[in-house]
Amino acid sequence: MRIGLVGLGRMGLNMGRRWLEGGHAVVGFNRSPEAGRELVKAGGSAVASVKDLVAALEAPRIVWLMVPAGEPVERLVEELAGLLSKGDVVVDGGNSFYKDDIRRAEALASKGIGYLDVGVSGGLWGLSLGYCVMAGGEKSAYDRVEPLLKTLTTENGYLHCGKTGSGHFVKMVHNGIEYGMMQAYAEGFEILKASGFQLDLHRISHLWNHGSVVRSWLLELAENALKEDPGLDKVSGYVEDSGEGRWTVQQAVEVGVAAPVIALSLFERFTSRQKDPFAFRFLAALRNAFGGHAVVPAGSDARKSAAGAGAVQAAKGAKAL
Repeated sequence: MRIGLVGLGRMGLNMGRRWLEGGHAVVGFNRSPEAGRELVKAGGSAVASVKDLVAALEAPRIVWLMVPAGEPVERLVEELAGLLSKGDVVVDGGNSFYKDDIRRAEALASKGIGYLDVGVSGGLWGLSLGYCVMAGGEKSAYDRVEPLLKTLTTENGYLHCGKTGSGHFVKMVHNGIEYGMMQAYAEGFEILKASGFQLDLHRISHLWNHGSVVRSWLLELAENALKEDPGLDKVSGYVEDSGEGRWTVQQAVEVGVAAPVIALSLFERFTSRQKDPFAFRFLAALRNAFGGHAVVPAGSDARKSAAGAGAVQAAKGAKAL
């Protein structure tokens, strides 16, 4: 098959490479020409604009978008609506909000253009191991792109989830679950590290990946990371979120489903981006106000100050006894 691919970032470029390896023809466009040159090296072709990409494809066309959710997708869909013809299909393979998919599909349908919302999981490893794909949209459009999905994925790795929006909805919840799993691993390994047993976290992660009920691909990735950097000293504790965790929590509120683990994992990511959060300073001030509990002065070594304050409080308590 011949496919137009807009967005040659880390995942988009690797997906293009996998299609090329599977015998498909890929025409790519990216704002950065360097990414286009990488696609050409892999056997594809690159163009200078979305208009050129559409012109390079024969009708009925398939144009796959791998760009950030929100305004970038919005602009591209609007541009493609004026360039594509009846019978063409637009595939949004990024992480768009499912309600946006429904609106965009309706707008394109009025012009006879198909639309699929496709959630793609697999990250940087998808090129070698295969991706997992969750697709939503009209069955006729899905059938058109199915050969591309088969090439892209691992065995049994793609599914037509249902009507428009369902693909990105399933991927949204998938990512929410991912947040919770990652948070549980992070907390568990934090407890192991603080145990005082001087545990080898890399060996423990390796152990747990052999027969343990908590074994997983995420734990395999953790094992690799701990092998390269046992104390994880090369990375900071700043953790971003892609937006899908937020949407999952919002959806849980909207439908009245309790999702405390996913919600907490999202909030923990927010906390990771704050240095000395105001809320924690507020707590310390309150404890001092109602109970006379010692506070750690701003700018001091928190652990040493806290340990010293704790010793003073313990001494006072012992003297009172």
